[in-house]
Amino acid sequence: MSTAPQVENSSFQPPSWKTILEAHARIAPRIHRTPVLTSASIDAMTGARVYFKCDNFQKTGSFKIRGATNAIFSLSNAEAGHGFVTLSSGNHGAAVARAAAWRGVPAYIVMPKNAPAVKARAIEAYGGRITFCEPKMSSRAEVAARVQAETGAYLIHPYDDDRIIAGQATAAKELLEEVGDLNAVFAPVSGGGLLSGTCLGAKGIRTDVRIFGCEPERADDAHRSLTTGTLQSLESSDTIADGLRASLAPRTFAILRKNVESILLVSEEEIISTARLIWERMKIIIEPSSAVAVAPLLKPSIVSSLNFMNRPDGGAPKLGVILSGGNVDLSSLPWIR
Repeated sequence: MSTAPQVENSSFQPPSWKTILEAHARIAPRIHRTPVLTSASIDAMTGARVYFKCDNFQKTGSFKIRGATNAIFSLSNAEAGHGFVTLSSGNHGAAVARAAAWRGVPAYIVMPKNAPAVKARAIEAYGGRITFCEPKMSSRAEVAARVQAETGAYLIHPYDDDRIIAGQATAAKELLEEVGDLNAVFAPVSGGGLLSGTCLGAKGIRTDVRIFGCEPERADDAHRSLTTGTLQSLESSDTIADGLRASLAPRTFAILRKNVESILLVSEEEIISTARLIWERMKIIIEPSSAVAVAPLLKPSIVSSLNFMNRPDGGAPKLGVILSGGNVDLSSLPWIR
C-alpha cells in the first residue's frame, strides 16, 4: 500500500565533502575499515571486474554502525544525556545500541514485530531496549514518538539525517580510495541513507563514477519516486530483504535525484539465488538486502543496457558493490526447505 506522493525541499543542501571527511575521522577509531574482495567466478558470470566492499564484516554486522557512530558522537553531552531512540528493522537498531553503549547512555529501539529474531537478539546483546510495533511505517513513527516523549531520548533517524548520511558515505569513500577507477557503484536502497552516502562518498573522489540503486520489486518506492519525479512511499512490504522495507525521505530523495543513474529492480527469487551464490562462491555470509545489490549484475539484459562495457583501455568494466550487511537467521535460510 502506498502513501500519498510528496515533493522534496528544493533548498536542501546535502552534506559536503568536508563534512564527510570529518565524519570519517570521527568514526575511524571505532569501526573497521572493511576489506574489498573479488571473485573470479562472479567476474566470469558478469563479464565485468566486480569489487565487493564488505560491510557484512563491519562491527554489528552492517554498514549502519558508520552513520550511527557519526550521529551519536556528533552530539553534546546534554543532547545525549537521556539516551537515544530510533526506529529500525534491525541493523540500524543494533548500531545505535552499540554506539549508545560506547557513550554510556541507553538506547530505545522501536522494531516491527516481523523483524528477524536474530536482529532483535543482537540489539538486546548490545544493551538496546526494544519496543515492538506493527510492521507499518506509520506505526514505527507513532511508537517512536511515544517512546521519545516518555524517555526524553534524542531521536536518531535511520536515514533522514545529514550525520547519518555522512557516516554512510565513508563506505564508498573507502572503496574508491582502494579502487579509484571504478566505472560504477551499486548499492541497495531502502530509506536511502546508504545510497545517498554512496553518491556523495564516491563522487567526492571521482565525479564521473556512475551510481545505481538496487531495490526489491516488492518494495519499489524508490524506483517509482525517481521514475515519476515525486516522492512516494510504501506503508508496508513483505520482501525477504527485511532491511529494505523503509521508504525514501525528502532529504535522501533530493540527493538521489541529482546523482543516481537509475534504480534497478530484482525479484524475490533473484534475491535468494544471488545470496546463495555469494555464500557458495565467495564463502562469505551476506543477508538478502546485500544480495539485492549484486543480483542486477547477474542479469545480462541489465548489464548490457547500462552502456559501460567499453573502457578506454579495452578491459572489462570495473564495478563496485556495497555489501551492506551479513546478519542472517541461520535457522531459517530461504533455500532450505
